[in-house]
Amino acid sequence: MRFIFALFIATFVSFAAWASGPVNINTATAEEIADSLKGVGESKAQLIIQYRDENGAFTHVDELINVKGIGISTIDKNRELILLNDTEMASED
Repeated sequence: MRFIFALFIATFVSFAAWASGPVNINTATAEEIADSLKGVGESKAQLIIQYRDENGAFTHVDELINVKGIGISTIDKNRELILLNDTEMASED
């Protein structure tokens, strides 16, 4: 029984690590943002989309600081995961 439980946990952890990856914050859904960024749940992801809708596309990753609930530490730990378009990593600026 322990073996099955350990196998289940290992599979889940592997899937969770595989499921998240770089995300384009200018086109992604709230679910995609929440799934990809560390420390960003569904409510913060919704605020990112609301900010994007009201202010236009993000041109630099540090603009996320203007979204309520997103601090510089959240930005820094996700910098490698944030895309501003489909081919450019935000950290390449």
